Amino acid sequence: MVSEGRGRLFRITDGKYLIYLPVYLAEDSMFPFKGSDSIPVKVQFKIGDDKLIIEKWEEPEKSKQSN
Repeated sequence: MVSEGRGRLFRITDGKYLIYLPVYLAEDSMFPFKGSDSIPVKVQFKIGDDKLIIEKWEEPEKSKQSN
């Protein structure tokens, strides 16, 4: 089981940023994200902290309006 690895945050030519994760980390059986080629994620950080938090993206539930 692998729970950490060295990744990289880099900018590509169109100005977007990508996060690289090592294959051995992303394909570990305990890796929290399962899916195909693309998985929607929520990315956040706290001001003044040096940590980036990546979580599974959960669509907000639309409230049901009663008539």
